[in-house]
Amino acid sequence: MIKGGPNTRVIVQRVWIVLEEKKIPYQYIEVNPYKKPDSLLALNPRGLVPTLACPTIRPDGSTAVKPLYESTVINEYLEDAFPNPEQPLHPADPYQKARGRIWIDYVTSRITPSFYRFLQYQGEEEGLNKAREEFLGHLKEFILAMDEIGPFFHGSNFMMPDIMLAPLAIRFWIIDQFKKGGLGIPAPGEGGNDEVVWNRWRMWLAAVETRESVASTMSDKEHSMPIYKRYADDVAQSELAKATRVGKGVP
Repeated sequence: MIKGGPNTRVIVQRVWIVLEEKKIPYQYIEVNPYKKPDSLLALNPRGLVPTLACPTIRPDGSTAVKPLYESTVINEYLEDAFPNPEQPLHPADPYQKARGRIWIDYVTSRITPSFYRFLQYQGEEEGLNKAREEFLGHLKEFILAMDEIGPFFHGSNFMMPDIMLAPLAIRFWIIDQFKKGGLGIPAPGEGGNDEVVWNRWRMWLAAVETRESVASTMSDKEHSMPIYKRYADDVAQSELAKATRVGKGVP
């Protein structure tokens, strides 16, 4: 189980997925981000989670351990440091690689903040519906950017845009659990003009949910439920919750 708030769990899982995909030997050390141990602060005085301890070589040939943090930065490092030509996490085509990075950023800048605004919303039904509409609008934009055949974002291969969204997407059940009217994604056959869009979503979600690296790194719902309820009730006091409350993006 990953400790910390909802977004901590999401960003840690992104790194965990890459480590599993690449079969990189690693030691996973669980910490409580609200009671940061000295071992973490010695590596990273800012105490950010996740922090990756990277072995490096000094000019004299001796080894040292240096930290990296921010999930997207860590994952790019892992892709560069441990390349796998048979299963790359970016397309070989420079344009498609750059385009993928646009949508990786979109998850952080649009989908994630709108998800937490939706989850934390307190007020009239009209406002809740607007929060739902905003979130689904951003999600649709991501879906429309996907390869038409799939099942993954870039096509048949599981890559960085999938890894960026997957840990959040497999937690969308939180909205159905705690918000009146639920997530709002229409059932099969009920999508109207957006039927093709939501069918593509279901294809993508089924593919990532059953991906071994995703399923094996997921926290169980039983331990997660009380944490998500604090966000749904808008009483959480994390930096993420505070930022969402005042209309800011993900800190």
